[in-house]
Amino acid sequence: QVQLVESGGGLVQPGGSLRLSCAASGRFVSINVMGWHRQAPGKQRELVAAISSGGSINYADSVKGRFTISRDNAKNTVYLQMNSLKPEDTAVYYCRVIVSGGYAYWGQGTQVTVSS
Repeated sequence: QVQLVESGGGLVQPGGSLRLSCAASGRFVSINVMGWHRQAPGKQRELVAAISSGGSINYADSVKGRFTISRDNAKNTVYLQMNSLKPEDTAVYYCRVIVSGGYAYWGQGTQVTVSS
């Protein structure tokens, strides 16, 4: 059993910033991949950013230059720094973790709303 605790969501004005965090706990030896996905109303879930244990990073084109993903291996935590937020960033953001053995887990999601 692996638990993912997300925090940092909320309401912010366009151009503002938020930092999301996701801490993993439970039974695992190591984490191979940590990432963030989002789902806006009426849309499919999409990858926002992901980072591997080796440091490889992927970003969605829509967030490149504005969002930064990072991880703290000692804390089993992944972060998403979100700057220059736009209304189209409004969505539920989900943490996803792949642990050693290839097992994937999803967080409960945290709401991000960008509105003036």
